[in-house]
Amino acid sequence: MRARRRLPRGCDAVSWTLGIDVGGTFTDVCAYEPATGLTHYHKRPSTPQNPAEAILAGIAELCEATGLHPRDIGRIAHGTTVATNALIEQRPCRVALVTTEGFRDLLEIGRQVRPSIYDLQKDNPPPLVPRHLRFEVAERVTRGGRIVRPLEAEEVDRVAAAVAAAEPDAVAVCLLFSYLTDAHEQRLGEALRRAMPGIEISLSCEVRPEFREYERLSTTVLNAYLQPIMSAYLGRLESGIAEAVGPVPLGINQSSGGLISAARARTFPIRTALSGPAAGVAGAVHLTRQIGEPNAITLDIGGTSSDVALLRGFAANTVHERWVEGYPVRMPSVDIDAIGAGGGSIAWVDTDGLVKVGPRSAGAVPGPACYGRGGTQPTVSDANLVLGRLSAGGLLSGSMPMQVEAADAVIGELAAATGLSPEWTALGIIDIAVANMVRGIRAISVERGHDPRDFTLIAYGGAGPLHAASVARALGIRKIMVPRHPGLLCAQGLIVADQLEHFVRTVHLPLDDRLGDALAPVLTELRAEAGAWFAAQDVAAGDARTEATLEMRYLGQNFELAVPYPDDGAADRAALEAAFSTAHDEAYGFHNPGAPIEITSVRIAASGRHHRDVDPVHTEPGATAPPTPIATRPVWFDRSGAVETVIYDRARLAHGHRIVGPAIIDQLDTTTVIFPRDVATVDLRHNLLIEVSA
Repeated sequence: MRARRRLPRGCDAVSWTLGIDVGGTFTDVCAYEPATGLTHYHKRPSTPQNPAEAILAGIAELCEATGLHPRDIGRIAHGTTVATNALIEQRPCRVALVTTEGFRDLLEIGRQVRPSIYDLQKDNPPPLVPRHLRFEVAERVTRGGRIVRPLEAEEVDRVAAAVAAAEPDAVAVCLLFSYLTDAHEQRLGEALRRAMPGIEISLSCEVRPEFREYERLSTTVLNAYLQPIMSAYLGRLESGIAEAVGPVPLGINQSSGGLISAARARTFPIRTALSGPAAGVAGAVHLTRQIGEPNAITLDIGGTSSDVALLRGFAANTVHERWVEGYPVRMPSVDIDAIGAGGGSIAWVDTDGLVKVGPRSAGAVPGPACYGRGGTQPTVSDANLVLGRLSAGGLLSGSMPMQVEAADAVIGELAAATGLSPEWTALGIIDIAVANMVRGIRAISVERGHDPRDFTLIAYGGAGPLHAASVARALGIRKIMVPRHPGLLCAQGLIVADQLEHFVRTVHLPLDDRLGDALAPVLTELRAEAGAWFAAQDVAAGDARTEATLEMRYLGQNFELAVPYPDDGAADRAALEAAFSTAHDEAYGFHNPGAPIEITSVRIAASGRHHRDVDPVHTEPGATAPPTPIATRPVWFDRSGAVETVIYDRARLAHGHRIVGPAIIDQLDTTTVIFPRDVATVDLRHNLLIEVSA
């Protein structure tokens, strides 16, 4: 076993934090020491069949490469794609559903909203619970939580026996109005656990105790579906970590951007549906605070998809309802738009004779043809290699060689089908992928009343800096920021993420002068729950924080807007009405003065701080000489032909260095493309700031 490294004087112990993000192609590991701000990075190929394998191998490889002793690791934060991948792949899981008599088919009836209003062939995905596994129970709670049909003991026993006889892998229980009175659901849950020891049971009153019956039902079913899958995965991961590192706390990132314990993630796996992308946004928010850029658009391009988000005032928006792989989910999450365009996205010719890119991806296995792992279809990465934008020397500092011949072959086959040259075909693939990314950014900016030209584009992920200049040009953005380790920003975001929990109550109260008195007991109850959670998570008083928000809407409106509520509860009717009007103006472009307003829900977000930043500003003097290129090669930027382009090693760049394009900057975790006439400079924190030419 490697000897422990010597501790700094005055330090009793070294405790490192690991951030581990698992993507479709690569698994990223970031190790951070809070006492000094020292950071180590490692990147390795993912193992999709068992993501824990790449995580454990990555920890071992990072420790071996840096001399970090595994027993000096004090905390691990993990961003996972297990839940999302399970829904994409429709992994087999036999789920049973117990619901109020007469509501057996609500799961299929839904909202009668087509997934694509103009596509008559496209339908909603099949329900995760077939009809023969849906069980009705004779009980009824009505509006206000009044029990109009009690749940009899004989009925509980009958339903529990019927469900057990079906031999499900997991059970979801969602009864009418159980968010107001949960006694019936709790009794059924107890009976089901007695009848089926070891089987996962999801109760809607615990998963998401909120109004909107169909969304609560869908969320509970999804949670039940994911429980066996996530439980098995986390069991393997925790066992491997305990053996390699010891009994360290393992936090799992949520879609909302905060961490929960592994035990909590087992119970509520639906919270992790956007775990990885949310970690990247957390890292981007942290970065915007460091560089003083309050408004930014994030562009996270990985192997399978591109994830974009809008940051305003150093914060990302949180939404409480979204669709995940065609299923509605009522759960807090960072407002991220995912586009099926990444480095592994496959280019193909549709029946109309036009080339399309994505959403199908080559993933990590077999991956793009240029990876040399058996891929036989042209991808975005193959196109970048053919154009000279990616180095033939390979990824991960050359440890993952690129097969130029394989890329030439698959792009050549597509070129033959289109009648274009291989280079023009490759440029077309990039243009289509960029157009898809631009459409996603327009959806979160222009379509919501924000001009993207007023924002800085933060490019990260393994392929973000590769395409950032093209995306910025299409949107009229003039400033791009590339972090020091863009391919590892999601892992860094996990390190700075807080422990986070949300508490909610449905209230349906009018906005009038009596609101404060009506909300007081609700807020007291929610804050008591938050206090108990702080105690259970060992959050120190100085690290604990709560934020209250009200979900508000005009009377008769279908959807709500979140409005902050002051901690002292002193906001009067006029102040709340003004805040809601402002939010309504921003969301819809207008508001209705004098129209009655109601509050539908009260939320408390409780967070416990883990990270105290040691400002990593470098103190070396600015560069006095121009940067030294490491090579040159021909690169295609447009259809005018290849341009002889200088190549730089980012590790050799220093604060103050200035590079005028065309140029390519290589590093361990990504490649940055500097277009002709664009100018890149290195700031104090070694971020790349790129000025896009007109």
